[in-house]
Amino acid sequence: MNTSPTTKPHWVSRSAFQIVVFLFLFTEIGLAAALYRNASLWMVIPLVLLASHLMHGAAVGFHEATHGLLRRNRRFNEFDGVLLGIFSFMSFSLYRASHQTHHAYFATERDEELWPFVFTSTPRWARVLAAVLELTLGLFFTPFLFLRSFLRAGSPIRSKKVRRRIWMELALMVAAWTGIVAAVSYAEVWRYFLWMYLAPAFLAANLQTWRKYIEHVGLTGGTVNSATRNIIADGWWGRLVAFTLLHEPFHGVHHLHVGLNHAELPLRAHELLPATPDEQPPFPSYRHAMLDMLRSLMNPRVGAHWHTSTRST
Repeated sequence: MNTSPTTKPHWVSRSAFQIVVFLFLFTEIGLAAALYRNASLWMVIPLVLLASHLMHGAAVGFHEATHGLLRRNRRFNEFDGVLLGIFSFMSFSLYRASHQTHHAYFATERDEELWPFVFTSTPRWARVLAAVLELTLGLFFTPFLFLRSFLRAGSPIRSKKVRRRIWMELALMVAAWTGIVAAVSYAEVWRYFLWMYLAPAFLAANLQTWRKYIEHVGLTGGTVNSATRNIIADGWWGRLVAFTLLHEPFHGVHHLHVGLNHAELPLRAHELLPATPDEQPPFPSYRHAMLDMLRSLMNPRVGAHWHTSTRST
């Protein structure tokens, strides 16, 4: 495992999002051609799976945009964020405002993104049910999770200006999807819509949820690294996955340095090495980290406060 820091990320690493977008466009063109020629499922399904992974990478780009790190130009960053949000059924401003609680109050009851696993008062059956729904219906559960944060009593999103912008983005999303559905219906291209957008988007949303669970669910440590699973792969395949996910596997570094561009995360991998007894070293692959996470799904929880709770078992 190479964890030694270097000085500057390679330009290819800095261009990860642009490369992912172009790969996605080429995959969609290939998928459209396969559908047009009525190719067999043996050709269509692998393209759908590849498109799903690349959509997942684009979703990580959406996350980068909420931190203002996707584009150097602020207006372009906002534009990309809103556009990516529309195709993810997510208000960019809503995600940004709610995601701030994930960093400011990480793994506590004020962490909106890890609801309901941060609440010791939530029964185990309700947490298990939420996990099942989120891991299988992420395309719908994730927007619900953030809308809950926005609409519930005592919402942490109090700024009238931010709330007004969220409502505007939600209205824009409804208008955009009304136009998309109308156009697809008029052109009678539902088959293309199903295979080129809906199927990969459904899978990509679930992939994103599984990644989120791998990163945090089941961990009850009191530090960033003891409440985060990190992945550092030495093999070329693992490094390729990390690249197409904009280095998200180095997730603890992101929490330690919120304003750091994704390309710089691997350069600080040494910070993920255990510093306290309750921290564990980075996993060599997502498979290893997932197996560790799966053991927690019978009692999903997050946060050090579970150690003092009567529901800790």
